Amino acid sequence: MRDPLAEPSDLIRSVSRALRVLESVGRAPRGLTVKQIARRCELTVATTYHLVRTLAYEGYVIRREDGTYIVGLEIADRYRELVSAFRGPPAVGEALRRAALDSGYTHYLGRFVGGRIAVTASAEGARSPFVDDMSPGFDEGGHATALGKALLATLTPDQRARYLRDYGMRQFTPATLTTPEALEADLAAGERRGMQLEMGQFRQGLACASVLVIADRDIERRLVLACALPAAEMLTSARVVRAKLTAAARNVTEALSAGESATA
Repeated sequence: MRDPLAEPSDLIRSVSRALRVLESVGRAPRGLTVKQIARRCELTVATTYHLVRTLAYEGYVIRREDGTYIVGLEIADRYRELVSAFRGPPAVGEALRRAALDSGYTHYLGRFVGGRIAVTASAEGARSPFVDDMSPGFDEGGHATALGKALLATLTPDQRARYLRDYGMRQFTPATLTTPEALEADLAAGERRGMQLEMGQFRQGLACASVLVIADRDIERRLVLACALPAAEMLTSARVVRAKLTAAARNVTEALSAGESATA
């Protein structure tokens, strides 16, 4: 949601309109006609036509034979570039893949991006249930995932309260924590445990654990590592999971340090 009060004085209207067109097309997997796009974006048909033609020329939308437009392949290229930038040096991706291969569990990196919790990289493990909501991108369930909890735990109580007010505490399952008080108690338990944890709070039958990789005064430099596994396995393997996560976090830290040294 755009904040009208934050609109820059030098906003380029044509660029803003083009992005609104792209967003509308992206939300319609079956495609939209120019008239449909114009109606959804509250633009004239003539303006929409020029914007769509430009986006099609650049490869960001594709015109199909029936006259509808869908998202173009250039979007996929930008997404890959975004994921690569979030992940960091190639050695970081390799550290994630090794952790996933060693444990069989899918591993994730997460951090704050623009003040929001985001999954920034992942490596799939054969023993973890697939969770499409945990692919790289913004995490709408920060209060319900261990990755989100590990990041929220780095905030002050006031900062956490503001975050929860802004993004809410949606109930994903009957076990989801939906009050700030319950979350505060859960985060405190995670701090004592040395690992943030959730079991069935985000998806029934799924568990997730997370540890802090980088603590920094800059909120956007803080990094956490998480893994997902069947809830039944967490009940019997929590200590092993913590040990493996801690070791993997050290490997990620070393990979990041080596990458920064190489570019210095």
